[in-house]
Amino acid sequence: MGMTGERRRRVWRWAVIVWAAAVAVAGGLTLWMQDSTEPGGPYRWEQANPDETPDLPPCPTPEEGLAACAYSEAD
Repeated sequence: MGMTGERRRRVWRWAVIVWAAAVAVAGGLTLWMQDSTEPGGPYRWEQANPDETPDLPPCPTPEEGLAACAYSEAD
């Protein structure tokens, strides 16, 4: 007892419709969540003082674990 051709086509059609709807919803959620993680505006440029040293975190000590630390100054 197998499915008739018409019934098989109907099942496949519904499977494709459900798959397309799931892809559309997932894409919309991805875009919505991506936009919500970006910082809010307005954006503006700030003048940096080249004589001021930036606040850098301290280098870890060997007791804290294996880590490499290197800072350089831009010319």
